Amino acid sequence: MPSDYVLIDFENVQPKNLELLAEHPVKVFVFVGENQAKIPFDLATSMQLRGKDASYVKITGNGQNALDFHIAYYLGELTLKEPDASFYVVSKDKGFDPLVRHLEHKKIRIERIRDLGDIPLLQVSKSASMDERITAIVKNLGGRGLSRPRKVKTLQNAINSLFANKLDASELATLMKELQKRKLVVVDENKVHYNLPH
Repeated sequence: MPSDYVLIDFENVQPKNLELLAEHPVKVFVFVGENQAKIPFDLATSMQLRGKDASYVKITGNGQNALDFHIAYYLGELTLKEPDASFYVVSKDKGFDPLVRHLEHKKIRIERIRDLGDIPLLQVSKSASMDERITAIVKNLGGRGLSRPRKVKTLQNAINSLFANKLDASELATLMKELQKRKLVVVDENKVHYNLPH
């Protein structure tokens, strides 16, 4: 079975939701800048629990795009070793996009994503029951920490992304109503407040 690789640009994105990957056999690389001296405890714990499927790569040297070049090098090595694998570069840096397009042209399954919750293997089937859907949404939102959506539209986009952007407006409205009915989400005008279980 082909592997799934997640390569995190830690200078650009500090994910608070690595535990979303806990039940999936994903290999995770966290690329850390030369001057980044601290790793948050939650991230370190989640990485430790992954055992041999998790690695830190502390880059050497500074300079514009120094970390990006390290990720590009690892992508090259990994795609040669496992051309059938899927690769997810977690970064808000659009500078990766030309490389992603080039690798896609070479028939490599690769995507640049802004958040771990956008990884397709974490997305939920439309055929899931309401309870399964709500559980998946709560798990996804819980893993986002302080980066949870603060506005209704942003929350709807995050939920739709979790369902591979296959929900129509009425399905989204139903899920929003259900979240409010269960008092997991409070909407005040256009702002969203959370009451998620710990």
